[in-house]
Amino acid sequence: MDAARLEAILSRYEGEPYDLIPVLQEIQDNYGYLPKDEVKEVARRLNVPLTQIYSVATFYKMFSLIPKGRHQVKVCLGTTCHLKGGPRLVDSLSSRLGVEVGYTSKDGQFSLETVGCLGSCAQAPVMMVDDKYFARVTVDKVPKILKLYQS
Repeated sequence: MDAARLEAILSRYEGEPYDLIPVLQEIQDNYGYLPKDEVKEVARRLNVPLTQIYSVATFYKMFSLIPKGRHQVKVCLGTTCHLKGGPRLVDSLSSRLGVEVGYTSKDGQFSLETVGCLGSCAQAPVMMVDDKYFARVTVDKVPKILKLYQS
């Protein structure tokens, strides 16, 4: 646990249970996920049961209990994207990256997620890498897209 880093975060709050979500958001922003030791300390300092913290952390998609990759890959599986090939994109990405949905590649470069909608139905199927949208993606475009982010 990085006590100084966590203390810098917690010192900005009043130490009350209602601080839970903002504290978790700041930890997520700083660490890229919610490390177990830090979560335990938050439970102690805010006097919130660990089970409640894990309930919040697993309910909200913005939180992750496992380390995220350097690049976040999100594939839309909303109705239009699903019908136009979203599941094939997920399979292709999973195979090429060697990672299941919800996890991070062994090299720590990519995390793969599916989402319910990316708001670009007219350009389906759609995927994102970090903050960049890719429209009308086909399985044969996947290697070219990934190559942009491989280091």
